[in-house]
Amino acid sequence: MALEFTLDPPVDPALRDGILRLWTDVSNADGAVGFVPPVSTEDVRPELVRHLVAMAEGRARLLVGCDEQGDVAAAAFLTHNAHRLMRHWIWLYTVMVHPRHQGKGYGRDLLAEAAGVARGMRGITAIRLTCRGGAGLERFYASCGYKEVGRVPDAIRVSDGDFRDDITMLLPLV
Repeated sequence: MALEFTLDPPVDPALRDGILRLWTDVSNADGAVGFVPPVSTEDVRPELVRHLVAMAEGRARLLVGCDEQGDVAAAAFLTHNAHRLMRHWIWLYTVMVHPRHQGKGYGRDLLAEAAGVARGMRGITAIRLTCRGGAGLERFYASCGYKEVGRVPDAIRVSDGDFRDDITMLLPLV
């Protein structure tokens, strides 16, 4: 069954907690969303609050996909670029699909929905995102139309002696 996507949903305690659980579960399943397992909801909460503040200030948008039970199953943040010469593209951040839903095509659905949102935003011609090397994410994003446009070797330190590339991907929308 497909997810039901909502752009800029009202953030009530249930949605906030659903995103917090999603982010924590994805992180603990070794998802590359800014943390290294193990993490607790209290570890993730400050980063979620930063995202919610950006939303409240109009600098970011939230795209949420809920499953048939109404649980948050996928989410991504779309962030406007503040640099006056780069306002024609947006960042896609913290792209997450709950581990229990992986392999169902929900990641592709989430990216397609995000691209549709971006196409509807005046003046936006591309989406950029970054991903952590070493997990095959760049292959997944490439299969969804993104192109690798930059790579910084060993820019991400996952643990002592474990460094990963920081990969920048671009999806042209025109």
